[in-house]
Amino acid sequence: MRRRGSKNLPVIVVAVLATAVAVSMGALLWVSTGFASARTTSTPSPRSTASPAFTLPPTAAPTAAPSPTPKPTPSPTAAPTATPEPTPVPVELGETEDAGQEYIDKMVFLGDSTTYWLAGYDVLPFTQVWTDSIGTMSLFNWEIDPINYYDPASPTTPVSLFIPDCAARRQPEYLVITLGLNGIAFLDEQEFRDYYLDMLDAIMAASPDTKIICQSIFPVIDSRVPKGISNEKINTANKWIYAMAEEKGLRYLNAHDVLMDENGQLRLDYTDDTAMGIHMNTTGLNAMLMNIRTHAWQ
Repeated sequence: MRRRGSKNLPVIVVAVLATAVAVSMGALLWVSTGFASARTTSTPSPRSTASPAFTLPPTAAPTAAPSPTPKPTPSPTAAPTATPEPTPVPVELGETEDAGQEYIDKMVFLGDSTTYWLAGYDVLPFTQVWTDSIGTMSLFNWEIDPINYYDPASPTTPVSLFIPDCAARRQPEYLVITLGLNGIAFLDEQEFRDYYLDMLDAIMAASPDTKIICQSIFPVIDSRVPKGISNEKINTANKWIYAMAEEKGLRYLNAHDVLMDENGQLRLDYTDDTAMGIHMNTTGLNAMLMNIRTHAWQ
């Protein structure tokens, strides 16, 4: 007897395999379709969505803190320059070049008998010499003993004027004063100064622009002079005169040393005065004037 089914077994196997393949393909298609659908309908993940990359702002290079402005170093303040003190004018007239006769021509000479002979010997005109009528002006009499005044406008007719009046009228450019010899025999220092300073004050008030030269008393010959006068006293009085010139802002001229010899006496060739040993001759007077010219006011 033949079995029923044995003839159709390959067909059945094929059918079963075909069905299995169909089922497998369907399942695979379903899975693929579902997967694709899911990809199109699902919310895109951050990876699938092209989001712009987050870029950090560029890091700026650290800015250095501003350096503090340095305080300017103050320059050392220079000490104020002291105003130099004016150089004091020396009281004593120093040696200069010869100022010439024109310098002497601008002068008036006030004095006692040692000055009188400038005019008495015609070394200078009387218009340049102030002394009393007998040529013996004394320091202690200056206020009461008038000058025999010769005005340049009328040089031959003198008038009597006191010293301040002469100064006020003449207003000399230079006034050379040589007084004191006739007082040193009995005046002490204070008395001598009082007379001399009062006279200076009166002259300066009457003629304030006059340049006053206080000239030293001249040396004498000790063996001949009247009692009470000596070169020692003259030297002392000349120191007083110097001090008063300094006190008043005037100038002092040392004629004494130019006119004395090696013994401190008046040179013999400068005097013909054998009786008193005081008055100079023309040689001595010209030597005195030359000393003035070579010790000019500057």
